Amino acid sequence: MAVRIECDSLWYGADLVTMRDGQYNLIADGAIAVADGQIVWIGTRSEAADIQALQRTDFGGGIITPGLIDCHTHLVFGGDRSAEFEQRLNGVSYAEIAAQGGGILSTVRATRAASLDELISSARWRIERLLAEGVTTLEIKSGYGLDEESELRMLQAIRLLAQQVPADVLATCLAAHAFPPEFKQNPDGWVDIICQRLLPEVKAQQLADAVDAFCEHLAFSPEQVTRVFERAQQLGLPVKLHAEQLSSLGGGALAARFNALSADHLEYATESDVQAMAQHGTVAVLLPGAFYLLRETQRPPVGLFRQYQVPMALASDANPGTSPALSLRLMLNMACTLFGFTPEEALAGVTLHGAKALGLEKTHGTLESGKVANFVHWPLARPAELVYWLGGQLPCQVIYRGEAQ
Repeated sequence: MAVRIECDSLWYGADLVTMRDGQYNLIADGAIAVADGQIVWIGTRSEAADIQALQRTDFGGGIITPGLIDCHTHLVFGGDRSAEFEQRLNGVSYAEIAAQGGGILSTVRATRAASLDELISSARWRIERLLAEGVTTLEIKSGYGLDEESELRMLQAIRLLAQQVPADVLATCLAAHAFPPEFKQNPDGWVDIICQRLLPEVKAQQLADAVDAFCEHLAFSPEQVTRVFERAQQLGLPVKLHAEQLSSLGGGALAARFNALSADHLEYATESDVQAMAQHGTVAVLLPGAFYLLRETQRPPVGLFRQYQVPMALASDANPGTSPALSLRLMLNMACTLFGFTPEEALAGVTLHGAKALGLEKTHGTLESGKVANFVHWPLARPAELVYWLGGQLPCQVIYRGEAQ
């Protein structure tokens, strides 16, 4: 039945991959009506015959997906570690590189030395690579400053980047990423600063949308993470957690206990972790880029996530050390080939479930009336092609907040 509405723009002539309920839920030869940056109607082209639109765009075939969501990145940092990557491939051990001043502390030094403008400029170049492949929403973490001034500068850079790029950019405070060299002999002293000074300042300046931590035997203990999360909770900031990447410490269950938006990595998650995540609605964010680059062999328990119906998101984990990934679409293929995802699960991981991992599922992640008009046209025959092609930038037309980019 034809509908009568007025809107700013009408986009049609392609199959709509709506991703409702985490499935393709295709609408053949569909149409999307947009007003004030929001989807106000969605259906078939024949039903849209009476819609009055100021602008009309006929794509002439292909598919339209929701804008892609990269829900876990570390895109703001100083320097790069390509030399260390080369060293490792030439047989130099991580311990030797660290003894030479390399590893995460080399990024910390470069980040501390970088100005606000330098952090923004280098990160923007990386962000633009992701946006060119259909990303319209992304999260960026701090965590390479590891002192109060530098952590705040990183978060300020993220907020300023959000004003400069055609994407919805969320900031996460990851001051509990590693211990600063100044606190090597007093790790709890850094936790004290995070809880007593840094997080209250972050909240006061509204510099972060969430708080993250790295729970691992070589990073923060469950007890230290608990302190950080309790403080975040007092300040009204949601939490996320790097958990179970290298060992099993009960990080998934710890995150769930705090009703975390997500627990990320999860290669060593146990069934009790997964059960807790299911109970508390915590999303599993899987990061195949780091798994690949570190040549890991312990795969995340995808079967358990399916069994307990824990939503599985995917992200680039773009960072200078373990996942220098500038293609979210490549992560879709890696999730299928390395983790056993189906193409439909992979696409859900960077749309609906990616949105849920950021607390945005009510406004982002699917093509539905009432949601933000972030979507992408691809001249492809079927959604599986997004996952199938390895490398190469697929042509696409990005529509952000109802405006063609």
